[in-house]
Amino acid sequence: MRFNGEWLLCADGLLRPVILGEVHCGDAVWTAVKFQIDTGADRTVFNAATLALLCQEQMQPTEMLGGVGGPVNSILIDSRIRLSAADGKSLTINARFAAFTDPEALDMSVLGRDITNLFALIVDRPGDVDCLLSQQHRYVIQTA
Repeated sequence: MRFNGEWLLCADGLLRPVILGEVHCGDAVWTAVKFQIDTGADRTVFNAATLALLCQEQMQPTEMLGGVGGPVNSILIDSRIRLSAADGKSLTINARFAAFTDPEALDMSVLGRDITNLFALIVDRPGDVDCLLSQQHRYVIQTA
């Protein structure tokens, strides 16, 4: 399977690799979410805006997650992420994910290595490609 991403021009003028997914939590509605592909993130984390769409109840922070900006309060929620492949098929990942409660902590939800390690990950800015590959899809690196 091949899951294509895109290079998104963000408000700060920088291009970032993102992949569109859908997130499900607690009800029958799937919510579209853009995930920044972060090769340095140990785990997938929902930003506060995504958390607000998924869970209406107020939850107390359960752990601190560290990053470039220092430790930030987060909660853990059971959820599902669905990715749509280029061939129209989809893959659903069920797990317990972290979510930041502070709206200032993270602009965009992050797809971390807990998920990207399941795939061959290509993040190629000069080639204008970012994608996740699995199963029958492979890549080749060659000298031009």
